[in-house]
Order: sequence, then C-alpha cells, then structure tokens
Amino acid sequence: MITRREMLQVGAATAALTAGGSLTRAFAQQQLTQAELLKFDALGNVTLLHVADIHGQLMPVYFREPSVNLGVGEARGQLPHLTEGDFLKRFGIPEKSAAAYAMTSEDFASLAKSYGRIGGLDRLATVVKQTRAERGDKVLLLDGGDSWQGSATALWTKGQDMIDASKLLGVDAMTAHWEFTLGADRVKQVIESDFKGRIEFLAQNVRTADFGDPVFAPYMMREQNGVPIAIVGQAFPYTPIAHPRYFVPDWTFGIREQELQQVVDEVRRKGAHVVVLLSHNGMDVDLKLASRVRGIDAILGGHTHDGVPRPSIVANAGGKTLVTNAGCNGKFLAVLDLDVRNRSVADFRYKLLPIFANLLPARRDMATHISKVREPYQQRLQEKLAVTEGLLYRRGNFNGSFDQLILDGLMAEKNAEIAFSPGFRWGTTLLPGQAITLEQLMNQTAITYPYVTANELSGETIKIILEDVADNLFNPDPYYQQGGDMVRVGGLQYTCDPAAAMGSRISDLKLKGAPLQADKRYKVAGWAPVSEEARLAGGEPIWELMARYLRGQKTIMPRTLNVPRLVGVGGNPGLA
Repeated sequence: MITRREMLQVGAATAALTAGGSLTRAFAQQQLTQAELLKFDALGNVTLLHVADIHGQLMPVYFREPSVNLGVGEARGQLPHLTEGDFLKRFGIPEKSAAAYAMTSEDFASLAKSYGRIGGLDRLATVVKQTRAERGDKVLLLDGGDSWQGSATALWTKGQDMIDASKLLGVDAMTAHWEFTLGADRVKQVIESDFKGRIEFLAQNVRTADFGDPVFAPYMMREQNGVPIAIVGQAFPYTPIAHPRYFVPDWTFGIREQELQQVVDEVRRKGAHVVVLLSHNGMDVDLKLASRVRGIDAILGGHTHDGVPRPSIVANAGGKTLVTNAGCNGKFLAVLDLDVRNRSVADFRYKLLPIFANLLPARRDMATHISKVREPYQQRLQEKLAVTEGLLYRRGNFNGSFDQLILDGLMAEKNAEIAFSPGFRWGTTLLPGQAITLEQLMNQTAITYPYVTANELSGETIKIILEDVADNLFNPDPYYQQGGDMVRVGGLQYTCDPAAAMGSRISDLKLKGAPLQADKRYKVAGWAPVSEEARLAGGEPIWELMARYLRGQKTIMPRTLNVPRLVGVGGNPGLA
C-alpha cells in the first residue's frame, strides 16, 4: 500500500498550478508557452492518464465552475466543497491567475476574455500524445465515463462521434453513467464492435436482475513497464433511479462495497502490484469508499465534475488510498505518476494539466475526425436563436442562469405557474454578447428523454418532490447521495436548510408572495421525466420549446436567479 512523505508530495503535486509554479506566473503575464503548460517532471515507473465527464464536447468550450457547492456533515469545508476565495486560499492560487480561471467561478466572464476557451479533444489529443511520447510504455489512459452524452452530435450519432474519438485518443479502459441512457442494446453493441480488442468497458457493480451475474468485465489486468496493474471499474451506482429504468430494465446497479472488496482481494491474489478504481461514484462517495475498502492504491473519480488540483489521501485498514477527480468537459488531463517498488506503491506525483485551447495545437487526426463528424450538422448547429446580454451557465447547487432561462421558457410556453428543471451538472457556458445557437442550446438539453410535461400537482406533492431531491444532494451519508444538483425551480420561492433532517429541509413555500397550499393544485411545467408513462405519452422535446421561446425573445437580458433562502450555511466555504 501507499507510503510516502505526504506533505512534501501533495505540495509538489500542484506546483505548476500554485503561486510558486511557472504556469501561474507565466500565464498571468500572458507569456505561457506550450512547453510550460505541459511541464511535469516524471516520477516512477507507471503513469495513469485520466479524463472524466467530457459530456460529448468535441470542441473547446467555456465552463464556469460552481459558486455554490455546499458540503454537509463531515464534508463541510472539505474537498470538493470549496468555492472561489476559499478554494484559492486552500491551494495558494493567486486571484485572476490562469489556475483561478480554470478552477473557480471567481470573475469568470472577465478572465474568460483573457484566457479563452478550455478543452477540445484535438488539443487534449495533443497532450496525450506528448505524454505518451515522453513516458513510453508506462502509460495507461482511463476514461471515467459520461463521454457519449451532452452535445447535439453525441445525441444525433448515438454517441458514435465520441466513441470514435475515444479510439483515436487511445483510451485503454472506461466505465460509464450517461452512456446507459442510450439503452442497453446500444451499450452492448459498442462493446462488441467498436471497443472489441481496443477499449475495456469495466463495471464491477452492474449485475443481471435475474441471477445477479456480472454484465461487464469487473476489471482488467495489464503489465505496464513490467508492473502488473489492475484497473477495476465502478459505474454510477444509481443509474436506474436517476434516469428512466426502461433504458436498462434487466440490469441492477449499486455501490456494492463488499463485492468491490472481493474483487480487490482477487486481483491482489493474481499478482497486481497496483490496484486502481476507475470510478463514477462522485467524489464524496469515493472518499467514504476509500476509508472502508482495503487494497486500493488510487481512486480516479468522476460524476461530480470536480477539478481538484491534488489528491485526498484517505486512511483505511489496509493502508492509504489516493482519491482524485479530473474535472469535466475536457478541461484537464489528470496525470498520476506512481513509483512502484517491492510489489507496492512507494511514491506518487500528480498534476492536472489544463487544456487551454489557445495555447495548444490541434492533433491532426483528431481535428480531421471532429470536422468530419460535425460537417453534416454544421448548418443546423450554427442556427442563431438569440443573443445573450448576460453570462449563461449551469453548474451550482441551486440554480444557474441558463437553467433560469429554461425555467422562464417553460413557464411562458406552457402557461405554467411553476416550472422544474433537472439539476444536471453538465452544460457549457456562454459569455455576454455571444449568440445562443442551437448547438449551445443542445449543450444544455441533449438527452434521450427530453419530453416536456405539464401537470397539475398539489402543494403537498411539490414539497415532497423538493424534499426528496434535497435529500439526494444533502444527505450527510454519501452513500445516499444519488447525484446531480438541486432541481431548479421557477415561480416558486422557498427556504432550504441543507443540514436539517430528511423531510425538514424545505419550508416557507410561496407563490407570488402567498403561501403554497398543501391541498391546492398548481400547474407545473417540467422536462426529462423518468417514468415509462411519460415516454409512452411522448411530448415536445425541450430544445424545440426553448428554440421557439428564444427566437421570440431575440435578446436575452441577464437573468435574475430564483434561488431559495438558505439557512444554516453561514461560513460554509462551499458558498461564495
């Protein structure tokens, strides 16, 4: 298991993203070069490259990190629940620096004009290629899932644009979450054709509903640079709850902690010197799991979209486990170097390599693929629907300005008093003055169950819905957190106490200043229903409703966010 001089290593792990690092100094002076961007002194004999939550984004994007990311219970004030100034202070990152722009929401619109877009798979491919060239056969590239969904082209090609990009990128193994919303048959088709002999699809926690047999390979074992390595896959545990069950009717999911321990013990018996969990649990779940399962050297995590500049080191009965998260939308390539000696990890070095699109050349084969896959849709993607005068973003515990725009459109187009929009964490950012194209709209709405709904709900039912979602987000036991942020609410005001007990977090519900009545029914518009009945009933896709609304508006003024009154969160560093 892992033994090291911990404080020295975590300090060195982020040198290039801190006040003393060349990246921050040089880029703050607009002098950053490709060589400085990618500088990372190698350590040891194994290199793990990690990406997660790309969400179909082939092109460079803007992505604003959350200004509200509250931790409750033991998670309060701990990674990943730090925002803006508290985040910068924890890691010694100067304000307005390149690292501040890449990793926080502070002064985002202004800094975006200086530092530009981040990501782009052709730029990411350049960094992967250079890292492989420097490190040779020491390297494995791992994808933490949520790759095949999140954009128009990913939806329209059933993920094929991203599947082919993964092959070009040289991904060795992946696990999954939103991939399952393409349906079980599509996932199996990809594994049996596109991935066969090239990419391992790993998920130890997915079983058949009848006999509990494994659906996918639970792990792979590779010898890299003479070191036996086991990569164990952990798909999103709550897939059939967070999404329609009909996509995967014959499969069951779950954290399966006991089974994971058995898998880890098995690969250790088979001779693995390094055991890595490729996880889509979310970081809070991974931190708890790391404290309870023995024998895992590192957890490379996804799902919660957290870009964290250094690993958390978690003690357990067998030693210690590193827990990391590589951010989202292709913003970073995480690099974990391991020094493996005497059948165990003796030392490590870690860095998030930021993919600043303006500073990196495109790798030709990936750029060609991106151009080819987008070409048939180019005219449709570029349709200009409106222009935004304010910053439009999504990510945050309670609401984002693009979510507010969707809520406003739902209420207007469906003549509803109240609107709900899912607390999805994917979705890119638009700067003031940018056109809202169909592509930008699809970046917020591209799912396989996009139906718009309008229902008459009682005040009591509305409160129950809000309480249920709040518990998914704020339950102090991470194993009961089922992913996503709080449902976005239009028209309705309420108070939320994240630290309260289940069923008591939501209070003081009001509509136009009047208390919501438990026995009165209200018209509520929404989208992305998970029920089978909603699928059979069909309905207008949300992007069609919103395109109509935006065309009618033409200019979108800055949104006033409808957010709850929060109590009990004073001093919480997850609240900017």
